[in-house]
Amino acid sequence: MPTSSLRVILTGATGMVGEAVLHECLLSPEVETILLISRKSCALQHPKLRAILQQDFMNLSPVESQLKGYNACFFCLGVSSLGIDKALYEKLTYHLTMGFAAALVAQNPGMVFCYISGRGTDTSEKGKMHWARVKGKTENDLKKLPFKAVYNFRPGIMKPTKGLKNTLAFYKWAGWLLPIISAVAPHYVISLADLGQAMIHAAARGYKKSILEIRDIEALSASA
Repeated sequence: MPTSSLRVILTGATGMVGEAVLHECLLSPEVETILLISRKSCALQHPKLRAILQQDFMNLSPVESQLKGYNACFFCLGVSSLGIDKALYEKLTYHLTMGFAAALVAQNPGMVFCYISGRGTDTSEKGKMHWARVKGKTENDLKKLPFKAVYNFRPGIMKPTKGLKNTLAFYKWAGWLLPIISAVAPHYVISLADLGQAMIHAAARGYKKSILEIRDIEALSASA
């Protein structure tokens, strides 16, 4: 059954993906309120918006009383595996996400959890790529938590939303390549606007799959 209004907890708002998803939430009539949990301020004010500054995402006990009453989480926090120690990547990707999710579901058992994963994630947990195995384990174990639903989003190359400030440098100087990539590989590029809309629609209305590849994200973002 569709959710009439979303009360969203969002992470990663000071990064490119989280900022764009937040932008879509602020525009959406389906989102009633948004709680940002972040290590630093995003310097944004809006009637829908409230923020908690929390330095240690591995221990939410100081703020857990403020996490109750929400029905969706858009988990957009993440790190690149490039140039990072494998143990640290696993800590910041798997352990941080699972600890955060467990804290949320304890307060909000009816919550929908939307996780930004990645194209090529390996849910067999047996492949050669370490990052893909870690992401796959995270996807697998999130589904074991007693949320109302878990949706794992797997974007590929992402088209930034114009006017936002946290666009990664790569996308600023190589943005002209995106239309070419889209023409050659039409289901490899997704706009961050579509990603944000798809997350909102999944949380509000549900979706037939728990793992959403780019085709699913495109279809869900376009749903009325």
